[in-house]
Amino acid sequence: MGKSRTKRFKRPQFSPTGDCQAEAAGAANGTEGEEDDGPAAELLEKLQHPSAEVRECACAGLARLVQQRPALPGLARRDAVRRLGPLLLDPSLAVRETAAGALRNLSACGGFDVCDDMVTKDIMTPLVALLKECSAGLDSNEMSPQEKKDQNRNSIENIANEAMNVLWNICECSSRAVSIFNKEGCLEIVLKYLSRFPTNVDLAISVAYCLQTVTEDNPELLKSFSAPALSVLESAMLSPVSSMEYILLKTLVAGTIWNLKDIIPSKSQAEIINAILKILSDVLDLDAGETVIRMHEAEKQRLEAAAETEDVLESTSCGSLMEDDEMEEIPHKRKVRRKTFISDLLPPTDKELRETIALLTAQQTALEIIVNMCCSEDPSDDEWEELSSSDESDAFMENSFSECGGQLLSPLCLSHEVHTAFTNYLIPKKVVCFKSNLIVEHGKGLRELFTVYAKEIFEKTTFPNSTAVDICSRSPTWKSLVRKMNTIQCRALVCLQSLVSLLDVDHLGGPAALQTLAQHLSQLLFSQPDFAKHVDFLEAISSALRALLQTMASKNISQQLCMVTVVPISLMGKWRDLCRGEYLTQDC
Repeated sequence: MGKSRTKRFKRPQFSPTGDCQAEAAGAANGTEGEEDDGPAAELLEKLQHPSAEVRECACAGLARLVQQRPALPGLARRDAVRRLGPLLLDPSLAVRETAAGALRNLSACGGFDVCDDMVTKDIMTPLVALLKECSAGLDSNEMSPQEKKDQNRNSIENIANEAMNVLWNICECSSRAVSIFNKEGCLEIVLKYLSRFPTNVDLAISVAYCLQTVTEDNPELLKSFSAPALSVLESAMLSPVSSMEYILLKTLVAGTIWNLKDIIPSKSQAEIINAILKILSDVLDLDAGETVIRMHEAEKQRLEAAAETEDVLESTSCGSLMEDDEMEEIPHKRKVRRKTFISDLLPPTDKELRETIALLTAQQTALEIIVNMCCSEDPSDDEWEELSSSDESDAFMENSFSECGGQLLSPLCLSHEVHTAFTNYLIPKKVVCFKSNLIVEHGKGLRELFTVYAKEIFEKTTFPNSTAVDICSRSPTWKSLVRKMNTIQCRALVCLQSLVSLLDVDHLGGPAALQTLAQHLSQLLFSQPDFAKHVDFLEAISSALRALLQTMASKNISQQLCMVTVVPISLMGKWRDLCRGEYLTQDC
């Protein structure tokens, strides 16, 4: 595998709430068997209704409808984007929020083609205008009367959060959207949102995702970063809050600052790189499996306590029934429900699940950042993709190996600052490696990789905690975390491949450590009976194995022990196929 870049993952989606849920669900169910775009036509027609409540419910219905792929062509034929766009500036704040939520889901579910089409249909004009209005609204709201201030600020921030997710999705898929971002001066606006991280971490996370996207390979935007802008990023990255949402925020901001490395003064680069890698190290040091178990138990206890409290309240009030006219005196019930809902990952009542997802996402992001830090700028991304997807990559590596007289020509390289940070900062403190007999003493200098940093990455390459997987598998709301834990394992294997490819054998712990690592990887692979069905895992672990065996072969390190003691005879052929027999030493 060549240069790794952050891939596009399925986005958290907007969820309609309140009185609009029934209509949204009805729209979703109505798509089955419909050939004439009935639900889409009806909902789009309601977008022009004079009643703000009807418009809001129509937007909520579309937010659910666009999540069903068969409905997308009908929405495209009826020009849904051009009809939803003006509602981003609707007089009603509730309509603005649900319209932005519908566009968020459309951009997340529709993919690259839909996002590019949204740019073509000029969605960026009302979107940028909305972001500017929200920014101005937050400023003016600081001076508004006290009784309305909190309600208005929460509504505006919720709208801004949905709009930022739309902007992120579109910029991730369309270079034209990124150009508009640059031209319209959106950087100042989104940094103002990011500066609110002490009070609204959800909005800050959405901004951080967007910034990590738009700062990648965007020299024009880098020129716009001033000292105050960098100060905002630094404040967010160094936030003392240690909750899992803030861990995710700091990880994303660290990735953004890495993208800005070219504008950081050389005298400060070592310090900045050390700060970035400290954050990544701290993230990977957390035991995600134990966190899943602990947070699931906390959720269980909280729900049991809430149920007991509800039973007590019902028993104390069972004799006092409210009259109809008394019920009518309760104002704004729907608004109360809206105020207690944050349309982001999950409802706030699922706080344990939200926090766990934030941690898993942070660890996945940290591993992806490390891989990209390990990659050189040349050859280009396209060239590496071509090499990694064809047989030419094997010929390339074989020629590199032979022409260099047995010295492996690695496609990866590190700057002095990054290499120093890897070896001097991230890899010093913890000592025991991957549940084997290999122990590295503290402070051994060149034997760091199998201490904290490699230990953290190494542990992520093992199969997810079986207890955590079992817990998640039995819970409908937690089930999706199993796939996320498997994704972290694959990212860790890619990260391990990069580190093995670029660090010296001494930095990798010496020949014995490499042999132990080869045993671990081969056992990991062949303990998976149906590994051929897991394409991502197979690709990641075979690449890590190949990189490791290339390094061992270049240094004439025996591979016989690690193969004989681990690989079943019946699978020896598959071992050679996966790891490319030409890289094995003669004693195999």
